[in-house]
Amino acid sequence: MAHVERGMSAPPEVVFSTATDPDRAAAWLPEPLRTDGDQRPEVMPEGLRARWSSAANPGWSAEIEVEPADAGGARVRLDLAGDSAERRADEALADRTLANLAREVADNLTAG
Repeated sequence: MAHVERGMSAPPEVVFSTATDPDRAAAWLPEPLRTDGDQRPEVMPEGLRARWSSAANPGWSAEIEVEPADAGGARVRLDLAGDSAERRADEALADRTLANLAREVADNLTAG
């Protein structure tokens, strides 16, 4: 499992709603978590936390937690589990996954 964190220049609620929007999931989730056709996460009631898993790829899961950060931004933590035997590959994929989410958040902010 890889654990990465990233700051984003958007309010936590915007980051979380973008991340949990099924219409945006295909743009940021790794391929193995997009195979079921419905990327609706399990939203956890405490805080801004959500989890994705795949019946088609049972070894894969992603969990995010979004918290407020300085200047109205957000800090996002991602735990990504996959079937890679190499930790460095998992960390690189997790880092790309958060970069993809950051692009989606930026697109969401400029769209409206």
